Amino acid sequence: MRNKILIGFAVIGILLGISSSYISGLPAKPQSPAFKPASNPYAKGLYANGIIETAQSSGENINIYPEVPGTVVKIFVTEGQHVQAGTPLFLLDDSVQRGTTASAKAQIDVAKANFKSLQDQFRKQKASWALDPRSVSKDVLDTAENAAKAAKANLELAKKQYEAASALLARYVVKALSDGTVLSINTAVGSYISSQGVYSSYTGVFQPVLVMGNLKGDLAVRCYVDEILINRIPDPSKIEARMTIQGTDVNIPLKFIRIQPNVSPKIELSSQRTERVDVRVLPVIFSFEKRNSVLIYPGQLVDVYIGEKNSTSKK
Repeated sequence: MRNKILIGFAVIGILLGISSSYISGLPAKPQSPAFKPASNPYAKGLYANGIIETAQSSGENINIYPEVPGTVVKIFVTEGQHVQAGTPLFLLDDSVQRGTTASAKAQIDVAKANFKSLQDQFRKQKASWALDPRSVSKDVLDTAENAAKAAKANLELAKKQYEAASALLARYVVKALSDGTVLSINTAVGSYISSQGVYSSYTGVFQPVLVMGNLKGDLAVRCYVDEILINRIPDPSKIEARMTIQGTDVNIPLKFIRIQPNVSPKIELSSQRTERVDVRVLPVIFSFEKRNSVLIYPGQLVDVYIGEKNSTSKK
């Protein structure tokens, strides 16, 4: 009886093992995608990675660095704010430079007083000599004239030193050189910045103190075409393209703007100057009209397909 029970358990174990193996071997039903993957709308379209930018006539976004190093004592703008050219953006600690400028201004006052005193003295001696040449010797008159000329030169030098100090003082207030929107502020009051920018504790590299762009009107897309596909790019007059925002089903037509005629490395993985990347790409810039129903921001990655006008598209 005991042997029959053991044999029964063995058979059940074998059946369970076979069932488990069969069930685990069944292919799992794939989950439906969260969004429709981007597809090539052109019969012979080229795929490229794209990055959203603000529309600029040349270059990319405006990266702002100070001309002089210092500690940030005040920030006048906020992220997302549209500013006009000449608007102050942030102020650096200028206490030392203000002292230098005030000292230079005081030197002008001293030089003016000295010049006026020596000039009046020379005029008096010159007038006395004109009335009676024996009243003032020629040497004394020449000495007075030279002293007045030297005082005038010192006054001009003091004025130039004051202008230089004032010009340097003005650099401690960083202003916008063009109209635009503040995209990001990478510093805070109390932070030390230099002409290299500001050190980021997150990335471990220097970055711009402030980034500006143009969020009014169209946005731009800078896409990177692999160098092995460059010879397949259509003629600029026939280029058309579409982009898909990653993670969505949004598909937007693009307008060709220009090709940046400079093939460069595809990416800097660690932002180190010593790093070398074998893959090289050609930047192609497009623009598109913003849609109120779509949230999209500069720096966002998109999928771009480049085709040729009047070419047969996939159905």
